[in-house]
Amino acid sequence: MASVIAEIEEKFRSLSAGEKAEVLRSLLAGLDGPADAGAEGAWVEEARKRHRELAEGKAEPLPADRVFENLRSRLNG
Repeated sequence: MASVIAEIEEKFRSLSAGEKAEVLRSLLAGLDGPADAGAEGAWVEEARKRHRELAEGKAEPLPADRVFENLRSRLNG
């Protein structure tokens, strides 16, 4: 097994930076398992819902610094 890994590493080092990035992206994606087919659609629908709420005045936008400040205070107890 070690010799196979050494061979892969040697071949990897000979790749261009772009090729290395492509290989790494592919390998990392494989660690997560298959993508949830409905997740992207669910997030798109959530974004549309939030946009509607803002446009209709049902929700108020918050500046990012305030959101992160609130999160920090909640996480730090």
